[in-house]
Amino acid sequence: MMTIDVAGRRIGPGSPCYIVAEAGSNHNGSLEQALALIDAAADASADAVKFQLFRASKLYPKGAGQSDYLGVPKSIYEIIHEMEMPPGWLPQLAEHARSSGIHFFAAPFDEESADLLDPHVDLFKIASYEMSHIPLLEHVARKGKPVILSTGTATLEEVAKSVEAFLATGNRQLVLLQCTARYPTPIPSLNVRALVTLAERFDLPTGLSDHSRDPVVGPMTAVALGASVIEKHVTLSNRLPGPDHAFAVEPRELSRLVRRVRETEAALGSGRKEVLEVEQELRAFSRRALFTTRAVAEGELFTKENVAALRTGKLQRGLPPEELPRVLGRKAARDLPAEASLGEDELR
Repeated sequence: MMTIDVAGRRIGPGSPCYIVAEAGSNHNGSLEQALALIDAAADASADAVKFQLFRASKLYPKGAGQSDYLGVPKSIYEIIHEMEMPPGWLPQLAEHARSSGIHFFAAPFDEESADLLDPHVDLFKIASYEMSHIPLLEHVARKGKPVILSTGTATLEEVAKSVEAFLATGNRQLVLLQCTARYPTPIPSLNVRALVTLAERFDLPTGLSDHSRDPVVGPMTAVALGASVIEKHVTLSNRLPGPDHAFAVEPRELSRLVRRVRETEAALGSGRKEVLEVEQELRAFSRRALFTTRAVAEGELFTKENVAALRTGKLQRGLPPEELPRVLGRKAARDLPAEASLGEDELR
């Protein structure tokens, strides 16, 4: 499977899951709040912090009306306009993230925004609703940097069209995220197994963009299924105004998310079935071997009345239990006390 490299960080099978704290538009128009979101992501040991760069004029007609889903008595154009992030912030945000030891990137929603982002990022994100915007996807792909593509609201064949268009540019650095476009997403609607379907169909790294309110169920499930990327919205407080704050995780929960993902990765292990170092003591102590159950005289036959498979404890280990049929009917090579370990030397 294809893997990608982001500033020396490998993303793909065999590497730790790349955890993205999605700050989105939760800066609420405040540069100070945007910087604090970067700090929260870095403090939680996330791998990256991501914002969104869009313009209302490039997203909706002014007459697009109100969103029934949001239930806000404003047009969607007004809401998006109020959520815009000033492009002038980009240098400071990128530098603050770098100095905090965390990757900075963003999702552009139009070609001009992608061009503005390009000098400041090592990768791009394409949001679910832009997945079918092939001209934008191709424009971003031609920049030659890795791209994470969310697939909310899409069918498998629609994803295939976007993947084909992306790869046709010659850029193969693509990660696909399973995503459910509902905010918050009910746990039963996460459909995390779809990331396996995407990986098998396209032979690309996959992951989960998790819009559920729970900080760990989706990410831990995704990692157990082989996710290479986890994206989760973060906010400084669920009480802040704005459409994305209520379902985002708060800083403490983000830390918990990262910790549990790393624990899940550790629990998955190598996949090889072998005796682990931590098992060695009890393997030696508790595995069974053949012992006499009473004193046995030289020349006496071994029978089920004087031989049994017992746990070894700290006694010398003898023949394994599978050798019992071969031992029964043999003669003792010498006098043996009760609870003597039976090895080849004790058999005649």
